Amino acid sequence: MDQILRQLGELVLGALPTMGLFILLVIAYGVLVRRPLSSVLADRRARTTGAVEQAKGAIAAAEAETSAYEEKLRKAKAEIFAAREGKLQQWGAERDAALEQVRQSSQDRIKTAKLGIEQSVSEARTQIENSSTELSARILSAVLPAGMTSTEVAR
Repeated sequence: MDQILRQLGELVLGALPTMGLFILLVIAYGVLVRRPLSSVLADRRARTTGAVEQAKGAIAAAEAETSAYEEKLRKAKAEIFAAREGKLQQWGAERDAALEQVRQSSQDRIKTAKLGIEQSVSEARTQIENSSTELSARILSAVLPAGMTSTEVAR
């Protein structure tokens, strides 16, 4: 057993420089690599988080502006449609007024033409009545022998 302990002691004694170098390597790694890497990663994480929060803020602002522009667009469209509707109503009223004016003018012309026709008819009747008595007298004089009057024929 002494021999095992002695061999273990020699082994530990031989491993001391390796353990010292290993501990020195771990310390050098911590100082040279791990601390700068941790600080760079922390800085990167802070910048990334800040950039993400900034991007979220920019997105929220863009959405707010978008909704404001959409509202303005809706209002502009409503104004355009209202103006268009007003123009259509104005044009419809002008068209109706023009139609009413033409209708009234046509009615007046029809009345004038009817009065003209009625006047022509009454003139034609009086002319026919006047010419019928004259014509009947001519017919009688042509048909009856000369010297006979219409009163004698009526008997």
